[in-house]
Parts: sequence; structure tokens; C-alpha cells
Amino acid sequence: MSATVLEQSVLGSRRLSNFLVAAAVSIGGIGFLLASLSSYLGYDVLPFGHPATLIFVPQGLVMGLYSIAAVLLASYLWYVIAVDVGSGSNRFDKSTGVVTINRRGFRRPLSIEFPLRDVRAVKLEVRDGFNARRRVSLRIQGRRDMSLTRVGEPLPLAQLEQDGAELARFLGVNLESL
Repeated sequence: MSATVLEQSVLGSRRLSNFLVAAAVSIGGIGFLLASLSSYLGYDVLPFGHPATLIFVPQGLVMGLYSIAAVLLASYLWYVIAVDVGSGSNRFDKSTGVVTINRRGFRRPLSIEFPLRDVRAVKLEVRDGFNARRRVSLRIQGRRDMSLTRVGEPLPLAQLEQDGAELARFLGVNLESL
């Protein structure tokens, strides 16, 4: 961090949890496909269980449909991981007076720029429970609040407070919390 520029990197979809979910869906889809093939062919293709004893219509057919759904979902998950959707940076430049927020999207990069003078406050939002939310966002004049933190796993409270305080101190604005 220099005196005039603060740049923060944002983690995208290349997280361990996403890799584990994509791998589990892929393995499950292969398992359903092999069970469906075993049912159709009449002998066990899977090294465990006895899916050849299943009647192809309707049980083997439904397992084949499950395998197609799993392959489509796994393809989507692996694509999101490969592209690293959501990764990017937040850049606050006092010398030019511009805030630049860059993120990777599905098809193309997204970039938002607005004047630094429009930033009214740094807001910390903490909501625990089933749909937990912990994020740092900017209060911008004439716009909705702009979230700066990653999507997915909530940040630890200490990290959230430290990031928010550092940003508010750098920008010279108030730190708000809910």
C-alpha cells in the first residue's frame, strides 16, 4: 500500500470448497453412468455393488438421466473454476481520484469506475444464521452500496473489521456497521 494507491485482490471461484464439490459431482455422475450401463448390459461394470440386477426400465434409465444431469452440473462447475469467476481487484487511487473495481465474469471481464469523492462511507455488514453474510461495502452517493468482498465463505470478524478500518482510514471516510 502506498500513500496514494490502495489495491486489494479478491478471491474468485478457485477455492478448495468449489474443487471438492465439482469433484464429488463428477464422481457421482460417473457412478450413475456406470450403474445405468451395468443395468443395460446385464453385467457389473462397477467394481462394487450389483447394479446389473437393476431393471433397466425404469431404474437404469433414471440413473442414466441422473448421470446426464451430473455431467451438465459438473461441466458448469469446472468451467466456473477454470475461468475463476468473481476474482479481481479493488483499486483506490487518490492521485487520479478514481475507484476501479474489476471482476471476472462468465463471458467477459467487468469493470466499474466512479469518482473517489462520491464515496460517503465504508460499511460493514454482519448477519449470522442460515444465510450468513459478512461483507465490506462502499456507500456511494446516488448509487446502491457496492460490495467489495468475495462471495461465498464469510470472512472472519477480525479480518472483516481490519479490512474495513484500513479502507476507511485510507479513504478518510466514516466506518459504519450493522
